[in-house]
Amino acid sequence: MSLQGRTALLAGATGLVGRSCLERLLAHPAYTRVVALVRRPTGMNHDKLQELRADFDALAELSSLPAVDDVFIALGTTIKAAGSRPAFYKVDHDYVVAVAELGRRAGARKLALVSSIGADAASRNFYLRVKGEAERDVSGLGYEYVEILRPSLLVGERSEARTGEAVGIAVMSVVSGLMVGPMRVYRPVDARDVAAAMIASLVSDGTTGVHVRTFDDIRRLAS
Repeated sequence: MSLQGRTALLAGATGLVGRSCLERLLAHPAYTRVVALVRRPTGMNHDKLQELRADFDALAELSSLPAVDDVFIALGTTIKAAGSRPAFYKVDHDYVVAVAELGRRAGARKLALVSSIGADAASRNFYLRVKGEAERDVSGLGYEYVEILRPSLLVGERSEARTGEAVGIAVMSVVSGLMVGPMRVYRPVDARDVAAAMIASLVSDGTTGVHVRTFDDIRRLAS
C-alpha cells in the first residue's frame, strides 16, 4: 500500500480535534487530497482541501465522494448541546457509523476514530455505552485497520463554551501529576496530540486489526 498520494476523508473538521486533524492532514506529505464532510464551511482555503456539504442523516445518498484511502472521524457532541439522549445518540453513534460505512464504500481500508476513555458497549453509563457501541459497530465494518483513540478530558480552545469540561480540566490539571499507574489513562490530553496520533497511526504501513489507544499511547504516537 502506497504511503504517498493518499486521500483522506475527515468528519468533524470544525471541532476541537477535527480542526487540528484537518490542519495536519493538509500539511502532511502523504496526503494529496483531504475530503472534509461538513455542515458548515471550515473557513480554510487549501489546494488539497475539498469540502463536501453533507446531510449526515442521508450520507448513503452522497454520490460525489471520490475514492478514499483513510477515514478520520472526530465527531462528537454533549447531551446538553444535542438537547436530548436520542439526539446525542444520533451524532455520537449513528453519524459516526454512517461516515465509516461511507468510507468503506469509497474504498477506504484504514480508519481512526476519536472515542472516550471508559467507552464500553455494556456500560450502565449512557455516554460511555454510546461511545462503546460506536466503537463496536465501526470495528465490524470490514476495515483492515481500525485505530480507536480513547482520550480523557481534551485540552484546547473550543469554538463553543463547555463550562463543565472547563471546570473538569482545571481540576484534573492540578491532580494530573498524582494520576499514576492505571490512573494515567485519565490524565487530560491536548487535542493536538490526539489529532497527531490519529494521523501517525494510519500512515504507518503493515498494521492490521483493531487497536485501542489511551493516554500514553496517544502521547507516544504524537511525539
